[in-house]
Amino acid sequence: MTFTCQAFLFDVDGVLVDSTPSVARIWRQWALLRNLDPELVIAHAHGRRSIETIRLFAPALDAEQENIKVENMEITDKDGIVAIPGALDLIHQLPDNRFAVVTSGTRPLAQARLQYAGFPWPRHSVTAEDVVHGKPSPEPYLKGAALLGVSAADCLVFEDMPAGIQSARAAGMRVIGLSTTLSPEELKTADAVLPSFNNVKVEFEEGKLKLELAADQSHLTVKTKNRNCAGSV
Repeated sequence: MTFTCQAFLFDVDGVLVDSTPSVARIWRQWALLRNLDPELVIAHAHGRRSIETIRLFAPALDAEQENIKVENMEITDKDGIVAIPGALDLIHQLPDNRFAVVTSGTRPLAQARLQYAGFPWPRHSVTAEDVVHGKPSPEPYLKGAALLGVSAADCLVFEDMPAGIQSARAAGMRVIGLSTTLSPEELKTADAVLPSFNNVKVEFEEGKLKLELAADQSHLTVKTKNRNCAGSV
């Protein structure tokens, strides 16, 4: 099973980097300090800009100042942050002008987490500072496509959260879900769901990226028969 396209767009947390323990720790601390339900805050925080989480749960606070505090806590918390299996190998195979990271985190936070997990900072990136509306708005992924100079239909997105999948879908892109944070069922709107980047092969030929997925159904859940990013069968 293959997907062909001109460019890949990667979320960071839960897609390239496993930062789940850190995200939970930081937002639990913040929620408890603010007398909020930690589990509710943590569930909402995954895959969204931190300032949006703050505005939702603590509207009376100065969101900009509070966001700085939360970000500083996140940047210094590196315990347990590692690369998603197979992600480093995949990134190293890609031409640097054919992929971008599109994250809800700020640039300093994304840089720190990628560095902790052993990734170089990519040539192209869209971070929280670059958009007015974060995921699930299509704005982040549309900006990622524009940076690479390709159409939305020629991009393949990798996401681990429904908000990110919704963002990519609204941008007119195909999406592969990574069940690193949630169950495959919770990512059912993706075109395919993988547990990691193991058993994934990528080739770059004649200006096209071809992603080959393992046929073993214990490792792959396919949600559509249409696998060409440009929309043809």
